[in-house]
Amino acid sequence: MSKKIAIDGPAGAGKSTIAKLVAKDLGFIYVDTGAMYRAMALYMINNKIDPADSEKISETCKSADITIKHENGIQVVYLNGENVNSLIRTEAVGNMASASSVNGDVRKKLVELQQKLAETVDVVMDGRDIGTVVLPNADLKIFLTASSRVRAERRFKELTAKGEECSIDVIEKDIIERDYRDSHRENSPLKQADDAVLVDSSNMTIEEVAGRIIELYRSKS
Repeated sequence: MSKKIAIDGPAGAGKSTIAKLVAKDLGFIYVDTGAMYRAMALYMINNKIDPADSEKISETCKSADITIKHENGIQVVYLNGENVNSLIRTEAVGNMASASSVNGDVRKKLVELQQKLAETVDVVMDGRDIGTVVLPNADLKIFLTASSRVRAERRFKELTAKGEECSIDVIEKDIIERDYRDSHRENSPLKQADDAVLVDSSNMTIEEVAGRIIELYRSKS
């Protein structure tokens, strides 16, 4: 029986970074759900689907098979049997992903694929609705958060390190607005599952957060 860890939380809480560390420590596969949405977007582009044609997107997504494997320590995304790692990080794919990811049928198809993957291998999956929708029977559910100011500070440091000029107050305002949108959207809103453990990373290092989650998992297994 495969093991499943679900990590949900708002934007900027460090979910992906933490999930990768936890997966590596436990020998699980980290499932990058965003990469799966990008692979679906690539499939739409390959089939010359108009991003505004929701009916065609709904119809086309049904024939896509997307999975993730770890090979030589690297995450590999497969689209209908083809390694598409080098193809899914383009601007065009990103734009199509933004358009296609709001489609309910795309979301339903990808949730099915994520659930199928989690039945065959031990996974750590992060997102907004993993514990509530994708993996409701996960062995451990974490709701990872941090104050909006701390999340803004983290983003500010990332951007300034790249030489970009930005305002920490504007970043925080954007984060608060995104939190509101994510928690009030119609499909799979961001919320803490009833049986999820709340972990506030505001005053913790990345390593401390990962260690805490690993400790929680081991105490349950």
